Amino acid sequence: MARPGHAWSRPRAGKEEEEEEEEEGEDPLDARIARTGCLEQHRELQHCMERHRDWRQCQAQLRAFGACMERREQRE
Repeated sequence: MARPGHAWSRPRAGKEEEEEEEEEGEDPLDARIARTGCLEQHRELQHCMERHRDWRQCQAQLRAFGACMERREQRE
């Protein structure tokens, strides 16, 4: 049976990538999202979630982040 929440796991980063992210003193997820060019939209979504504690109140930010990620995928 699936666990509630984020039950997926992401592949481990290579050793060089982990060291690079640790040296920056940055959250590894933020570092990965920054490389997509969608960090600002992600942070806006995080701030909205922090304020409202309800993803339904953050639909505009969620759509903006999703659109940014989709544009990035189309560029690749």
